[in-house]
Parts: sequence; structure tokens; C-alpha cells
Amino acid sequence: MRGERETQGMSAGVRSVLWGLLWLWQAVGALRLRHHGYEDMVRTLFKVQRECPFITRVYSIGRSVQNRHLYVLEISDNPGIHEPLEPEVKYVANMHGNEVLGRELLLALAQLLCEQHKLRDPRITSLLQGVRIHLLPSMNPDGYQLAAEQGYGKYLGGRGNARGVDLNRNFPDLHLIPLQADSRGGRNHHLPLADNWTEQVEPETLAVINWMKSYNFVLSANLHGGAVLANYPFDKASEPRARGSRRHPPSPTPDDKLFRQLAKVYSYAHGWMHQGSTCGEYFPDGITNGAQWYPISRGMQDFNYLHTNCLEITLELSCAKFPPARELPREWAANQEALLTYLEQVHRGIKGMILDENGNGIDEAVISVDGINHDMTSGLSGDYFRLLLPGQYTVTVSAKGYKSKTANVIVYPQEVTRVDFQLVPGIQALPTANLTEIPGNPQPSPQGLYPIPHRSRPQGL
Repeated sequence: MRGERETQGMSAGVRSVLWGLLWLWQAVGALRLRHHGYEDMVRTLFKVQRECPFITRVYSIGRSVQNRHLYVLEISDNPGIHEPLEPEVKYVANMHGNEVLGRELLLALAQLLCEQHKLRDPRITSLLQGVRIHLLPSMNPDGYQLAAEQGYGKYLGGRGNARGVDLNRNFPDLHLIPLQADSRGGRNHHLPLADNWTEQVEPETLAVINWMKSYNFVLSANLHGGAVLANYPFDKASEPRARGSRRHPPSPTPDDKLFRQLAKVYSYAHGWMHQGSTCGEYFPDGITNGAQWYPISRGMQDFNYLHTNCLEITLELSCAKFPPARELPREWAANQEALLTYLEQVHRGIKGMILDENGNGIDEAVISVDGINHDMTSGLSGDYFRLLLPGQYTVTVSAKGYKSKTANVIVYPQEVTRVDFQLVPGIQALPTANLTEIPGNPQPSPQGLYPIPHRSRPQGL
């Protein structure tokens, strides 16, 4: 079985490299893969916006310690607008200033999406019609500047921001709250922040947290360097390391199986990550639980999970933190298919509208799935997204001032199932409505609402 998986992974890796080489030859004659300083990075973002004005928007989420903008490029068919039922996805790179490959990959990805949209590539067109993509190439532009000034060989400088603070140890630590919630029956999602939390974080961290609060992100990846693997939460250890053991035990989230699958999707679409034996360590399938690899506190991917609706993994993309420019084409060829495939994973599980009796959206409704002790909430328009693996689920929606509603749903592979809920005022739960009819011939629920399979998924999954 092991050899069979590895053979499948290697063929997928070869395909991704060949796809990348073909794209490099065919579509980007004007693109030179190279390192971009801050000003050059900003020019590149605005150049993409000028070349594809109808599908892009550049905006700043804040400033660094040294007053550099943290620019984001949004790419979608209606930039600047959240369309109900269209999920929001983000990529964040260069959180550690001396880990630079992700920064260059996101700039290349932005140009790829723009160029291929102009060429009317069906896969890219489908992606941009169904997903709102946000790219933050550099969360730590000050650290990058320090690292770039030191040169490729001296990679330790610039990891932190201008004050030397490691931004991936700077998010509020919310891990004590789930332990208390488990014992007291409290909430298991959107855990609250301390009143003085803004005084405890750096400007870059503050900007990113406010960004997370402003958009209902569903899926995310944080791009790093120094290893080649996909790391999934939790990063903080829940148990001490056993005596004589080199590593801590895993610290799984309630969505552990889903996170493992998301990590494998990237790993097996990557040129060689799935082989698991790079940079001197071995990781089966090229993935690892964060705490099992090495535990950290106050990390960003844990914060995403505990405070927002967003599922984030951390991607370690190269052994070298600051690889020389000559290696960038090879790294891009290895990663570009994985970057696209990961974005497409947002089309799995269930999504829908939560409406009142008049058809108005209900925001902050709570979506609970039996057997997964982690809830999600609806957005301002009443839309919700709940990533799930294929299977049968019992889903309950509740909102303040309304009777809760429960439905049994089936999630199919490689597609998202639409399940709408209509709530009526009151405090008593309604009986379960069975919504597991055959796709394409659904039977109405008592409220006339039923799951609608979303079959127009992007190509290539």
C-alpha cells in the first residue's frame, strides 16, 4: 500500500512540474522570476491591477513598524464585492522576513491568474467566478528588507519584524478557552479576545487580525520556508513529550481528518513534497501536525481556527529560506499547480443561505455538525460555508431569537452541496428534516428548502 501511494504521488508530482514548465514556456514571456524588493513588489501588484482591472483590486490592510504598507491583491470576477455563496480564500507569505519563496510565488500566481484570465483559460475562469482570492505577498516587509541586505548566505537576520518580534509567536493565545469550554459546556468557536489584546501584538499582527475580522475567510495557507512539508494545526502541544521521545504527540483539532486531507492535497500536487524526505527529515506524505513537528504558542494558524471561520495550514516550501534567484523557476514549476489545486478545495462540504421567514439573511447564525466539536457562523448576508469530507452529516443551525433547524445531509466527493435553512422565530428546536435524497431529484423539506449539489466545480480537482 505504501509503495502504491508513493507511485501515485510521484506521477502527480511529475504532472505538476510538466504543467508548470508548459505554462512558463507558453504564457509568461514577459515574466521574469526574480526577487522583488518592497518597491518592486508594490509596482508588480499595481501592474497586475492595471493589466486586469476588471478582476483585481489592490488594498492595504495596515502598515508595518517602519511604515510600509501591507498590500493585498484581490482577484475575483467582482473585486471589492462579497457575493453571497462565493467563498473568500487567502494566501499569506513572508511572515518571517527571511523566508522569501512564498512572496515570489504569490507574485507569480497573481500574474498567472491575470494572464490566463485574459486568455480565457476555462479552469482559471471557473476559479475566479466561484472564489474571491486575496493574496498578501509580504506580511513582514521590514524583516524582508533586513534579510535582503544581509544576502542569501546570512538567512537568520530578518526573521522577526523591525523590533525583532517573531510574528508567528505574536497572536493572542486562545488555547486555554477550549479546555474551559469542554469542561463547562461553553462555546467552541470564535473564542473571545482579551479587552487589551491590541496592546499585546505588533502592528503587522494587528493588521492581519483586523483583516481576518473584516472578511469571512473560509480557507487559507501561510507560506514559509526552511523545510518542505504541509503543516496543519494545532501548533500548540496539548500533551508533554514522552520521556525518551524526540517529538511531542500530535495535537489534533476537531477537524483533524479534514486538515490532514487539505495538507495532502497540497503535498501531492507539489512536485516532490509528498515524497516526505527533504531537508534531512522524513514526514509520511510530506505532512505533519504542527505540535508533533515542534510545538509553538501564539501561532497564526491556530488563531485562525479558534477565532474565525477560516481553516489555515502552514506550507513550508523550500529547504533554503532565501533561495537564489536561479532556483525560482524550478520552485514555481513545483508549486504553481499545488497553489491552484489548494484554492479549489474551498468547493467541498456544504454551503448555503440562512434566512428568516421573510427571506432575509441571518448573520452570526451558528452551524453545528454532529461529531465535530467546532462550529462555524454565517456571514453578514446570511451565507455560510462548512468544509467537510465526503460522508453523511447531521447539521444544526441556530440563531438568537429563532428556533433551531436540523438537517441530515450527504457530502459528495469533489463538490459542494448546497443546503439552505429557513428559521422561524422562537426558542424551541424543530424536528430533524431528512435531506439525503438523490442529487438532481431532491425532495423538499417541510420549509420547501433542500440541498442543491454544486456540480460546476473548477477543472483539475
